[in-house]
Amino acid sequence: MSAQPLLNGLYIDGQWLAGSEHLQVINPSTEGVLAQVAGGGPEAVEQALCAASAGLARWSHSSGAERAAVLRRIAAGVAERREQLMHLQSSNNGKPQFEAAMDVDDVIATFEYYAGLAEGLDAAQDANVALPSEAFSARLRREPCGIVGLIVPWNFPMVTTAWKLAPALAAGCSVVLKPSEVTPLPELELAAIIAGSGLPRGVFNLVCGTGLAVGAPLAADPRVAKISFTGSNAVGVQVMQRAAETVKGVSLELGGKSSLLVLADADLDLAVELACGGGFFNAGQMCSATSRVLVADELADEFLLRLKARAEAIRVADPFDPEVEMGALVNQAQYRRVQAHIEEGLNVGAKLVCGGGRPAGLQQGYFIQPTVFTEVPLDSALWREEIFGPVLCVRSFSNEQQAIEMANDSEFGLVASVVGADAAHAEQVANALQAGLVWINAPQVIFPQTAWGGYKQSSIGRELGPWGLQAFQEIKHVIRAR
Repeated sequence: MSAQPLLNGLYIDGQWLAGSEHLQVINPSTEGVLAQVAGGGPEAVEQALCAASAGLARWSHSSGAERAAVLRRIAAGVAERREQLMHLQSSNNGKPQFEAAMDVDDVIATFEYYAGLAEGLDAAQDANVALPSEAFSARLRREPCGIVGLIVPWNFPMVTTAWKLAPALAAGCSVVLKPSEVTPLPELELAAIIAGSGLPRGVFNLVCGTGLAVGAPLAADPRVAKISFTGSNAVGVQVMQRAAETVKGVSLELGGKSSLLVLADADLDLAVELACGGGFFNAGQMCSATSRVLVADELADEFLLRLKARAEAIRVADPFDPEVEMGALVNQAQYRRVQAHIEEGLNVGAKLVCGGGRPAGLQQGYFIQPTVFTEVPLDSALWREEIFGPVLCVRSFSNEQQAIEMANDSEFGLVASVVGADAAHAEQVANALQAGLVWINAPQVIFPQTAWGGYKQSSIGRELGPWGLQAFQEIKHVIRAR
């Protein structure tokens, strides 16, 4: 077998460096080694923070127009390398090419959006504040919060990075980014684009490595003013604990166990498509997966028949197959975790409608069939815990209030979906759901202009929209006696 390339896994102070910690990068569709990445540990984090400190001194005093120009060059660079980035997404993550294309387009749109917001910063700076006394005047300033640490997951490489990095740069912050050690290849290519964007040295730094070696010291370091993390709740707790040691700002985007409600007047074909999209897109590896499907009693039997037929027809294959609809899980650990959840569901008496095993003809790769359960106990892990795999649980309800209560009975509150023909009534149901984003008769489209984040244990703070920019800004008021 030919030797795999060894890639530099550190971009610090405008230079590509090789670290001492070697990470093996796997193609989840073949289980073969894609590359070796020479990442780092605490010493590399120290180097990156020193560079970020120097970079902040320059970048924080730049104008919004200057920042916007850099962000637009990054967006243009991503667009120029669209095909290469799509290939890396599919090879390293296992997602089909059509999903990879959506990811790359999302990255472009996000950098363009925050370029627009950056352009508006200069005119809005030092806005007058109305006071009740004519003896004083006041003005409002929004200033970069400082050095920020960004820790991103493996399920949407580059996308989650863009959601954090674009507003952080627009705000005038300097950055140390820790990509997932599972999917560093798309992030390394994005970093190469950023390196050629004209961004001053030290403003953007990347350190590949594990959570313990890179994420933990980054979260604990007193020079870091803000940590933005996306990932599991268990790791989110550890990030908060580390950040608390120096009382720094924290944004967390964590888990979900979301519901899709199919109301009595719903279009069944639309409901089935939205259920499959909400549960099987990205092989179900989404914090926004609507893995709990609640169906009105009068539609339940027919819905389940159609859902079974549609799920069994989904083509699970190599991501470069032109007819593929669902790809592989990201790695062996995730594959085994989802298998364990399916086995546990069977053990507690849930009824397997379809799926649950390896697709026929795919002997290699971390592939699992689209899986549907009914009669899932409400206190089971299958119903209550985030599975992060292509597994749907379907239950019927006799009245909508019961459905709303079941949907809200969760420690999470990230998203929800509603399917119903009566628009006004569907809006009422959406308003009753405890979730940060609700779709009505729509797939899980996400726009840079709308906030991302949720209630309860799903999030602290919001990403995207103006709220994403504000997450990296400090508020300063200056009051002067006349």
